[in-house]
Amino acid sequence: MEKTYEGYKEHLQKIAHLSSAIMLLSWDQEVYMPKKGAEIRAKQFSTLSTIAHELATDQTFENLVDHLLAKSSFGFKEMRNLQETKKEIVEGKKLSADFIQRSAIARSEAFQSWQQAREEENFAVYVPSLKKMVALETERAGLLGYEKHPYDALLNLYEKGLTVEKLEKVFVQVKNQIVPLVKQIRERPQVDDSFLTQQYNKEKQFDFSVELLKYMNYDFDAGRQDLSTHPFSINFNSNDVRVTTRVHENDLSEVIWSTIHEGGHGLYSQGLQANHYGLPSGEWVSLGIHESQSRIWENNIGRAKAWWTFIYPELQEVFPQQLEGVSLDDFYKGVNKVESSLIRTSADELTYHIHVMIRYEIEKELFEGAIKVEQLEEVWNEKYMQYLGIMPSKPSEGVLQDIHWSHGSFGYFPTYSIGSFYAAQFYAQAEKEISDLSSQLEKGNIDSFLSLMRRNIHQHGKLYTPEQLSEKFTGEGLNIKYFVAYAKEKYGAIYDFIPE
Repeated sequence: MEKTYEGYKEHLQKIAHLSSAIMLLSWDQEVYMPKKGAEIRAKQFSTLSTIAHELATDQTFENLVDHLLAKSSFGFKEMRNLQETKKEIVEGKKLSADFIQRSAIARSEAFQSWQQAREEENFAVYVPSLKKMVALETERAGLLGYEKHPYDALLNLYEKGLTVEKLEKVFVQVKNQIVPLVKQIRERPQVDDSFLTQQYNKEKQFDFSVELLKYMNYDFDAGRQDLSTHPFSINFNSNDVRVTTRVHENDLSEVIWSTIHEGGHGLYSQGLQANHYGLPSGEWVSLGIHESQSRIWENNIGRAKAWWTFIYPELQEVFPQQLEGVSLDDFYKGVNKVESSLIRTSADELTYHIHVMIRYEIEKELFEGAIKVEQLEEVWNEKYMQYLGIMPSKPSEGVLQDIHWSHGSFGYFPTYSIGSFYAAQFYAQAEKEISDLSSQLEKGNIDSFLSLMRRNIHQHGKLYTPEQLSEKFTGEGLNIKYFVAYAKEKYGAIYDFIPE
C-alpha cells in the first residue's frame, strides 16, 4: 500500500467496490431473488461484509491514515476525508469480524421471515429472527459504547450526535405544536379524498410513476425503478442509483408518495460527486439529511398546488374516468387530507410524525428492557389506539408494515422526522433564494430548485456535519419553527381556519 493520498483513495475504493456488491445483492434479494436463494444469500452477505470490514479496519491502512493526517500540506477536502476515515476506523474496530458475520446472516434471515410473516399475517413467525436482531443490536450498542442510554449508540449510527435526550425535546415540540394543530383540523369540515381509493390499473400507475421521476429530473441513465414489498432507494455509486415503488390497485396515493419520496433520495445520491467515489466527500452525510431530500420532494413540492398545476392534467389523461369531475383544487385538498391512518408511508405530513414518535417510543423501551419482542404487536396496537385512536386489523397494517427491524435498523425512524424538519427549513431558504419558485413549479421547471440543492447539500458529501450544512445554507442549525410555520399556514388555508 503506497503511503500517499492516492494509495489511501485506492484502498477506500476497494472497500466501496465490496460495499456496492453487497448492496447489489441486497437490491436483488428485495426485488428479484427467489425464496430458495435465501440461505446461500445470507452466507454471501456474511463473507463479503467480513472482507469489507477487514479492509476498513486494516492496521496498515490505519497507519497510512495516521501518517497522512500528520502532514499539513493537504487542503480542506483532503483533510476532512482523512479525519472522517479515521473516525470510521476507530468505530469499525469496536466490532469484531465474528460480529459482522453473525449480523449479516441474521439480517438476511430476518428479512425472509418478515416477508413470510407478512404473507401469513402472523407476527409469531417473525418473532424468533427479530429477537436475534434485537440481541445483536443490543450487543452492537454495548460494543460501540454510550453515555446514558443504549439506544443513543444506535441513534448515532444514522444521525451523528443524536440522543434520546435530544429527541425527547424534538417530540415535545411535536406534542405541543403539531398534535394541537391536528386536533383543530379534525374539528373542521373534512375534505374529500375518496377519488384516491378507486380501482386504478396497476400498469398505468407504474408508468405514471416513471413520468413523475422524469419530472423530478431523476436520471434514468444512472438509475432505474422497480417494484418491491417496501419501497426503498439504493446507491451503488452516483451513476447507479436505483429506486423502487409500491402499487396498490385501490389506492393511488401509495404509488405517488412512494415514488416521489424514493425519487428524492435518488436525486441526492445522484448528486454526490462521482469523482469522489469511495471517499467520505462522495458519501451522504446522514440519514436526517438524506430524509430531508426525500421529504422536501414528497411534501414541500409533491403536495404543493404549484407542482400539481403542471402534472395533474397528465394524471387526468391517464385516469379520466376515476378523476372525472375532480378539479385541481379538489385534488390538492384531497392529497393533503389530515386524518388518522395505520400506514406510516401513506400518512399525511402532520400525523406522520405521530407514527414516527410511536416507533421511537417502542424502540427506546425495547432497548431499555421495558418491553420484550413478544409484546411488540400488543404494545404497537395499544400506542396506535392511544395516539391515533385506531387499531390495526391485521399485522401487515401494524407491527409488520415496516422493513427496518429486519435490517437491524433500530434508531432509523427518528431521522424521518428530523429530515422533515430540515426539509421545511431548506424549502423556506429556497423560497428566499428563488423568488419565483412557485411559478417555476407551475411550469414544470425544477432546474433552479434542484441546482440549489446540488450546490448546498448534495455536492458536499460528508465534508460538513448536518448542523454545519444547515448553518451554511440557512444560517442556523435545525429549527422546528420552520415546519410549524409551514404547517400552520398551509393547513389553515386548506381547512379555512386560523391556527392557534
